[in-house]
Amino acid sequence: MDMIKIAVLGIIGILLSLFVKEWKPQFSVLISISVCVLICYYAIARLYAVAEAVSGLTRSITVKEAWMSILLKIVGISYLADFTSNICKDAGYSAIASQIEIFGKISILTVSTPIVLALLQTISSFLG
Repeated sequence: MDMIKIAVLGIIGILLSLFVKEWKPQFSVLISISVCVLICYYAIARLYAVAEAVSGLTRSITVKEAWMSILLKIVGISYLADFTSNICKDAGYSAIASQIEIFGKISILTVSTPIVLALLQTISSFLG
């Protein structure tokens, strides 16, 4: 049922933005950004449920809690980078959008470094 609300919100946002674009193009971008922020707010509320499920899963299986935390950070960084880069593209600032995407990729690489190092150590111990 929530997906229907989000879909309707998106369609209304697009129609309103297109309608306003004829008279005030700058307000069209603001409407688009506002709708994106509202949808992001609903998505973040959903992510709390996912985080709770992952936390419960971490307690029931033998996975380091730090690794699950890193995984959630990676998901958060990727969603945030995608969200903000799409807003920039929508506003006509594709160069800034590209830089946000690059920074998001570098951030993911930085956050995932402990897992990559642990994986390399495990491979090294099997080979050595």
